[in-house]
Amino acid sequence: MIPTAVAERRITILGATGSVGRATLDLIAEARNVAGPEACPIEAVVAGSNVEDLALIARRFRPAMAVVADASGYARLKEALAGTGVEAAAGPEAVDAAAARPADWVMAAIVGAAGLAPTLTAARRGAAIALANKEALVCAGTLLTRTVEAAGGVLLPVDSEHNAIFQVLEPHNIASVERLILTASGGPFRDWPRARMQTATPEQAVAHPNWSMGAKISVDSATLMNKGLELIEARHLFAMPPEKLDVVVHPQSVVHSLVAYEDGSVLAQLGTPDMTIPIASTLAWPARMATPAKRLDLAAVGSLTFERPDEARFPALSLAREALSAGRGATAALNAANEVAVARFLDRRIGFLDIPSVVEQALESHLKRQSNADAAETLDELLDIDRAARSAAERSAAALTG
Repeated sequence: MIPTAVAERRITILGATGSVGRATLDLIAEARNVAGPEACPIEAVVAGSNVEDLALIARRFRPAMAVVADASGYARLKEALAGTGVEAAAGPEAVDAAAARPADWVMAAIVGAAGLAPTLTAARRGAAIALANKEALVCAGTLLTRTVEAAGGVLLPVDSEHNAIFQVLEPHNIASVERLILTASGGPFRDWPRARMQTATPEQAVAHPNWSMGAKISVDSATLMNKGLELIEARHLFAMPPEKLDVVVHPQSVVHSLVAYEDGSVLAQLGTPDMTIPIASTLAWPARMATPAKRLDLAAVGSLTFERPDEARFPALSLAREALSAGRGATAALNAANEVAVARFLDRRIGFLDIPSVVEQALESHLKRQSNADAAETLDELLDIDRAARSAAERSAAALTG
């Protein structure tokens, strides 16, 4: 079933060639198979540098506009779309222009800090923002949530953990919440001793046991930084104080997160580890829509286990909590340093356990620069923090390689 409101919803996808963007397009294709080729009209699709795949998407789905962020890809994109009626554009300003177009629902799935500006642009229009870009909240949570509220829009979390909480959090009982509990698979190194993790390769780190994700997110899952960033997101998404945010390791990735209430009730959302489910939840909201996702068979799963995260072996969680408590733009610095450290690990220039070390040094450098009176209130200020933290992380990574 495809609700009429969903079929009529005009859509923009920021990050169309990534895993979340492709899953969103698969859902749209399914909706068109059921409701007709005019269902879910697409206003714009945006990619970073993958011109070939973006052109294929544009030719198939016929958006009004297709944008590649890398300006050098403009000529190839324009040529590939000749005769289709799809407007081709390129460069950061074109990405922002795509976000400004009149779409009702915007999938914000550009990876990294690059997704922040276009997400804010879409939010200023009062669009429904399906948020798959962690960095928008980690770097600029207060700015983004205030922008959404001022424009009368809504933030719909796509991350499976936050989407789970979104589905079971009772708006009329917020004051009765004791804890929001995010689940973590534990990643591929959950049972590895630290000595073995020091020699972990990028190939081992991106081999997630349950989810199919991009390289950067997979490494974040392996360090548990992914969960640290999600704690910061949850703080802003649900206006919940840090002391009410918790993490539990759940290797089966069946329970996606839980909400504990003061009466002793704990409500959870369960499902197979398939991003189609949370994406469909946001696309159809406040209704629901059919998906091809594999159905959960609890008898086949057999048992579900839970354990506390080991923050001694995975210090990224502690670093995220420190940044969240510090304020002063510290979460933006944390995110920027982590992006650099993960990139250097994937380039084989630093070891796996060097990732949190690089982040910690950059975070310390940031907190020394920012006095207690300093606050990051604007996008420009946050971008300055981002640049400074990246430079500090680059220096730390370079020192490790000699």
